[in-house]
Amino acid sequence: MEDQTKAAIQEKLADALERDFPASTRREARLPSLPGKAHAIIGMRRAGKTFFLFQCLQDELTRGVARERLVYFNLEDERLGSMGAEDLSLIMETYYRRFPTFRRREEVVFCFDGIQLVPGWERFVRRIMDSEKTRVFLSGSSAGMLSREVATSMRGRAMETVITPFSFREFLSYRNLKPPAGGETPSARHRSVLQAAFDDYVRRGGFPEAQAAEREEDRTRLLQGYVDAVLFRDVAERHSVQNLSALRLMVRQLLRNPATPLSVSKISRDFHSQGIAASKETLLSFMTYLEDAFLVFALPVFARSERRRQVNPRKLYLADHGLAAAFSPTATLDRGHLLENIVACELARCSRDLAYYKTPGGLEVDFISRGFDGRERLIQVAADVSDPRTWQREVAALQEAKAARPQAELLLLCEEVPDRGMEIPEGIHVEPVWRWLLGGR
Repeated sequence: MEDQTKAAIQEKLADALERDFPASTRREARLPSLPGKAHAIIGMRRAGKTFFLFQCLQDELTRGVARERLVYFNLEDERLGSMGAEDLSLIMETYYRRFPTFRRREEVVFCFDGIQLVPGWERFVRRIMDSEKTRVFLSGSSAGMLSREVATSMRGRAMETVITPFSFREFLSYRNLKPPAGGETPSARHRSVLQAAFDDYVRRGGFPEAQAAEREEDRTRLLQGYVDAVLFRDVAERHSVQNLSALRLMVRQLLRNPATPLSVSKISRDFHSQGIAASKETLLSFMTYLEDAFLVFALPVFARSERRRQVNPRKLYLADHGLAAAFSPTATLDRGHLLENIVACELARCSRDLAYYKTPGGLEVDFISRGFDGRERLIQVAADVSDPRTWQREVAALQEAKAARPQAELLLLCEEVPDRGMEIPEGIHVEPVWRWLLGGR
C-alpha cells in the first residue's frame, strides 16, 4: 500500500509541475498580508475555491517566482484514501528529492486542496511551516470537516479568505465586459449593455458553473444539486441528522424567502400544523449547520444590547440569489428581495460590521454597514420607487435613522433613479443598484 501511495504522489507531483494553471475569471478576494500564516481558502461548495488557488499560483508566477516552486496538490484522489498524517511527509520528501537545492533556501508555495481528508493534517502543516521555507495554502470541504474549520483547526496559524459566488463585477469579467473606469459616466450604449448584463445576473445568479447553463432547466437542476450536496454531505452526514424530511423542508422554505425576517418559532409552528415532528431546538441546530456550510447567513438587528439582538428576529439571506430561483416558481419571486440579497452579499464581502437597523419610531432600514475605514452607511434597497408612497416610506426610514446616527451616510438603492418629479431630500444619495455594485470596495 505504501508503494502505491508513493507512486501516486510521484505521478501527481509530476503532473502538477508540468501543467499550465487553468485560465479562469479573476476573483476579487484578497489574501491577508501577514507573514508566517497559512492561507485558508474557505466558502460554499462550488463557489470557486480551487480556481482561486490557481489564481494565487498564477499571480506568483507573474511576479517572477519559478514555476518549479509553485505546487498544487489535490488530496481528493482514491489512490490516497488510506493516507495518514505521517504519509503527508512523502509529498515533501518526493518534492525535495527532485529539487534538493530549494530546501530551506528558496521559498516554495504549496497548495493543498482537500487536505481535511487526511486525519491529523494540522500537525503536518504546522511542522512544515516551522521547519521548511514554505508558504502554505489550504482548502477543501467534506462531511468530516467544513471549509470554515480548515482555518480554525490551525489554532491561530492560518488566516481565512472567503470565496463567494460571483459578484456583479466578477460576472462582468466572466462575460468580458468592462465597467466604467473610475467614476466616469458610461455612454448610453454602454449603460444599456451593463443594465442588460445586470438583468442576466439577477436571473442566473453568481455560481461560476451556472453561467454556462443557457437553459433555465439545466441551471435549476445544477443549483438544486449544489444544495443537495450541502444538505447530505455538510449537514446530514456530518451531524448524523435523522430527520431528513424536516431538514429538506426547512431549507426549501428558507431558500424561497430571501431578505425576510427569520422566525424559527414560526417555522416550528408551521411544521407542527402539517404533522411534521421537529422541535424548535432541532430547527435552531439546522440553522447553525446551514450557516456553517455557507448556504445562508442571517443578520441581527443593530443594537449595543445583546438582549435586544436576541429578542429581535434576524434577517435571512442566501449565499447566492440564484438559489431562490432554483427553489421557487419564477412568478412568486419578489424582485426587491432578490436585489436586497445581492446587496447583502456585496456588503458582507467588504464590511467590518453588518446588521439591519430599527429606528426609535419602529421604521426599518435594510442595512447599517461599517467599513474597515470606519465609515458608517445606512442603506435602503427597493426595486421600484416610482410610487410616491413607496418613495416616501423608504426616505422616511432613512431620515429617522439619520437623526439617531448623524454620522452615517444615507444611501437609497433602486432599479431606476426616479425622475425629477421626486424630491430627493438633502443628504440622501440615490443610485441604481447595478451602478453601486460596480463602484468598487
